[in-house]
Order: sequence, then C-alpha cells, then structure tokens
Amino acid sequence: MWIFLMLICAAEPVPVPALKTLDEIRIRDPFVLPVKETGVYYLYGTGWPLGEPGFDAYKSRDLEHWEGPFPVFRSDKDYWGQKDFWAPEVHPYKGRYYMFATFSPKSDGYRGTAILVADRPEGPFVPHSEGPVTPPDWATLDGTLFIDDEAQPWMVFCHEWEQIGDGAICAVRLSEDLAQSEGAPATLFHASAAAWVNGAEFGNRKGLITDGPWLHRNQDGSLLMLWSSFGKDRQYMTATARSASGKIIGPWEVSSSAIFEKDGGHAMLFQSFEGTQVLSIHQPNGKPKERAKFFTVDFSNNEIRLKAPLLSGITGSRQKEVISLP
Repeated sequence: MWIFLMLICAAEPVPVPALKTLDEIRIRDPFVLPVKETGVYYLYGTGWPLGEPGFDAYKSRDLEHWEGPFPVFRSDKDYWGQKDFWAPEVHPYKGRYYMFATFSPKSDGYRGTAILVADRPEGPFVPHSEGPVTPPDWATLDGTLFIDDEAQPWMVFCHEWEQIGDGAICAVRLSEDLAQSEGAPATLFHASAAAWVNGAEFGNRKGLITDGPWLHRNQDGSLLMLWSSFGKDRQYMTATARSASGKIIGPWEVSSSAIFEKDGGHAMLFQSFEGTQVLSIHQPNGKPKERAKFFTVDFSNNEIRLKAPLLSGITGSRQKEVISLP
C-alpha cells in the first residue's frame, strides 16, 4: 500500500511557475541585475504587484520570460519608510547585495533614499542604513550607487523640485560599509541647465524636475550620466550629461537635447550574459500602461547608439536611433 501511494505521489507533476512577458508586467523604474554565476536576471521596480507595501521582483534566464512576482522586502510598522516605495536598485558590493530605494515616512519628514541589505538577490532585504542617507531636511529621491576609481562609494540622487523649484542632481560620499553618508552633498547640476527641459505641473505646482540618475564609465575615462525629466508636450524624456574629468563632482556638461523623447525614462544600463550592453527604461510614463523596454546599446566612436529594441513591453514598431554623447 505504501509503495502504491509513493508511486502515485512520484507521478504527480511538479508545478511549473507561470511565466510572464514584459507586456504582462506593469512596472516603473525598471532595474535589471544580471547574476552571471547563476545565469539569472532579476527585475526590480516601482509597483506593488502582490498588493503589499514593499518591493517585489521577477527573474528570468532569457530577458523574455519572467517568473514572479515574489517579495524581496516588506516594511513593518516600525520602519522609517512607510510610503512611496519607489525606484529600487540592487547592487552587489563586497559579497552582499545592497538595495538603494526611495521611501517617505508616514507623517512628518521628507522623502529620501535608504539602503537595505541581503545575502541573496531574492532577499529578504532588511534595513541597513538608519533611515535615509540623504539629508533629513531635504526632499529627495532616486539614489544610485557608484564606486569611483579610488574605491570610494558615492550616492548620486535627486533634490526634488517640490522643495527647490529647479530640481537638482547631487552626490554624497558614503561610508565604506554603505551604512551612512559622509560629509555634505555636492550639487552636480540643476534641471534648468538642460535647454530641452520644460516645467511640468502636478496639481497646482509647477517645477523643473530631475529623475533617475545612472552613471556609466566610458572607455576614455569620462563619466556618462543618464537622467530624466519632462520636455515639450509634457513628454517624459531621457538625456545625458558628461563629466570629462571622470570625477563625480565634475564639472558636468549637460546635453542640450534629450536622447529619448517618446515618453520613456528612468534609464539604467546592464550587460547581458552574451556581453551586450542594454539600456532599460519604462515607457510610456502614464498610468497604468507603464512597461519595461530594453534597447541594445553601442558605445563605439564616442556615441550612444540605441539599436532596435532588444525586447519591449510596449507593442509597436521597432525603432532605431543614433545618439551622440554631449
């Protein structure tokens, strides 16, 4: 009898996780972490697909079929961040995984970036910094990690237009263990430095917005920054800035035109397991249609070349664009 039951159990099919394409995943601020050792890509972003406050993720082996969502962080009642769970980025650093994410407190205080940590990309992530590592009296968002040539960790982030009118992109040094900031932030540039930026109005307020900075080291040693704002016709756009010195503190030369004008932004770059550079954005920006969109990228001849989309969560024609660095 026992042998018969064991045979029945052994014959039962193992459940296969349901896979999704990018068209089926509503997401903003998509961030892709490739883990070469396991051959898995992890997709994090803004959104509560499981309906609980925190962050969820997806995973894939081919960038096309995604398993998930699964929870990677949940905020409890005692945690500083209780609202605005935005723009998570996960960075490997010294053998662990650090999540930089935007939060707001429940009542008093300002939105800011805090740092979480986990031993695996799947989490669970737990608080690492004591609240935000951005200034507590600043309204900020979208912190990203960059390690300079002297192994100094920096966080680049946005000082919000809601507080200062002309939004800024700033940088601050972090401690070696990424637990806190060190010293005062430096302002790298303001949104008004870009001729293509138009004021966007939300409610009864209008300002010049900075969103989603991302840094990339060019072959010539200079630093490329991707960032987003609103341009003509209130289109969400992606642009570049360049530090010819290769230093975080610049000086930064801001491009006079956007590189992507079709209502897509909050860009980041990652390398596929085949060695291809890929740019990720969400497009369109309007709710509830936001989806991740991936472009292959070529950096030859000191230009960014966005080729036909590698994979797109937006049904439509394939595009080809050539974009020069500033």
